[in-house]
Amino acid sequence: MSSPRERACPAAGGDEEGSEQALYEVRRKIYPRSVSGVFAHWRVALVFLTQAVFYGLPWLTWNGRQAVLFDLGARKFYLFGMVLWPQDIIYLTLLLILSALALFLFTAVAGRLFCGYACPQTVYTEIFMWIERLTEGDRFARIRLDAAPWSWRKLGRKGAKHALWLAVATWTGFTFIGYFSPIRELAGLAWQGALGPWQWFWLVFYSFATWGNAGFMREQVCKYMCPYARFQSVMVDSDTYVVTYDSVRGDPRGSRSRRIDPREAGLGDCVNCSICVQVCPTGIDIRDGLQYECIGCGACIDACDQVMDKMQYPRGLIRYASERAIELRLDARQARRRVLRPRVLVYGAIWLALAAVFVGLLAARQPLRVDVIRDRSVLAREVEGGMIENVYQLQLMNATERAMRVRLEVQGLPQLRVQGADGGTDIELAPASNRLWPVRVSLPVDEARPGTHRIEFIVRDGRDADGLRETSSFIVP
Repeated sequence: MSSPRERACPAAGGDEEGSEQALYEVRRKIYPRSVSGVFAHWRVALVFLTQAVFYGLPWLTWNGRQAVLFDLGARKFYLFGMVLWPQDIIYLTLLLILSALALFLFTAVAGRLFCGYACPQTVYTEIFMWIERLTEGDRFARIRLDAAPWSWRKLGRKGAKHALWLAVATWTGFTFIGYFSPIRELAGLAWQGALGPWQWFWLVFYSFATWGNAGFMREQVCKYMCPYARFQSVMVDSDTYVVTYDSVRGDPRGSRSRRIDPREAGLGDCVNCSICVQVCPTGIDIRDGLQYECIGCGACIDACDQVMDKMQYPRGLIRYASERAIELRLDARQARRRVLRPRVLVYGAIWLALAAVFVGLLAARQPLRVDVIRDRSVLAREVEGGMIENVYQLQLMNATERAMRVRLEVQGLPQLRVQGADGGTDIELAPASNRLWPVRVSLPVDEARPGTHRIEFIVRDGRDADGLRETSSFIVP
């Protein structure tokens, strides 16, 4: 039998025409067959769960506003009771790192489970295939329909399919925009046909992307566009649980009657029915071994188990197992003991450490932030009453959703005085607001020698006795 690499490059060492065929493969349309079983039920459950979260989250309210909103215009991110500003990029960075490490950890343990059950490409492809089966029928009915000449029946079925596809794609694009623009306002504008140019652009863009990726490109995205498929090989090893064909038990393959004992006939348990290939959404043959195109969805496991039931053979010819478990004939308990190996422990330890840092930073996050900016156009000046005055701009950021009244004090030199723009030292901050407040700090001329002196601004919000402290400099000419 030729190796998978040889099958992928049949013209290696051949003529020029064969080389071109190897380099440029014409896409063969895949018609996945419907299948039921444990893993199919898990996929359905994950589709409903992920889409309930995606479609429902923008409509939730919190304190009278959208619970989750990434307001790029106002430069505020609302996550339920938390308001994040551009200065909070550290939290987004840590969240992305945690997500990447979690992906590495899951891949080291059980391969591409994310791809098979929760990846948006997989989820929307699954939804679009449900619609396709509803309008055109199962695998063989779709093959016959595509091969048939155009007729009113074919046009009606194809038209119904694309109409439903476009409806789902448009709603998906609209929901995605709703994470960046208040979705209730967006719905009102869409109903009136009054969306702005950029809103129309992104609605069409994301709708078209969903329609094209899930309706037409499908496995091409997983095989050629997704980088995860390419670097997963460095994260899996012989103890990683992946969808595996038990070649020791299944080979030699061959069709036979159920009445025939396969051992007496010199055959393995595989009846060579190819149903595992027919149900695969990426069109691979899992019996050729682990391939980067495999997304670990388990459809071939469900299909093979049904065949084994009909043949009255034990289930598990295709199953989630590790390469080492197949080679050494380990049982499930022995194989699971090898899951906690150094690679997994290192990934898990790093993830837990970063998660602790992330939670700690969120817990210690200050609801009030202060930055002191010197007015560089006027470093220092002498004013009436024999006073030296320096001018500053205080940037005050209220990161909570409650109004806040703060008081300003200054320390560092004797007889320092501070005044805000209105002559006072109290300022009102609206919920989730950012405000620049000009202040003047003055000092009697004879109270300090010429030069630069360190001073400290203290901002108290009434709930923090210590207040926030920011240092700056006071210049005496």
